[in-house]
Amino acid sequence: MGKQSFLKITALLMLLVSLTIMGASCMTNRHTVGKGSQTGVVEKSRQWYALWGLVNIGDQDTKNMVGDATDYKIETYYGVADWFIHFFLGWLSIGSRTIKVTK
Repeated sequence: MGKQSFLKITALLMLLVSLTIMGASCMTNRHTVGKGSQTGVVEKSRQWYALWGLVNIGDQDTKNMVGDATDYKIETYYGVADWFIHFFLGWLSIGSRTIKVTK
């Protein structure tokens, strides 16, 4: 095996490891209130940020998403769609996170 082949295989392996780490959604926050999800009704929303997360652009209110429910689960995560948004708008310092409320 030549040096070129070794470098190509190493680069491909590093790319696959990087994509696996990014796709793992390790930036997930979960909060369970009361007994957690009871009905399985899901409501999703996207929260937008500027200046790399320092300025909140949107007005997403989880209290409005929950409504009158007393038992629910809130999950915020950096998903695949958020990754693509950051990929294309990151140079403008715009990003997003997905908010998911399960009642």
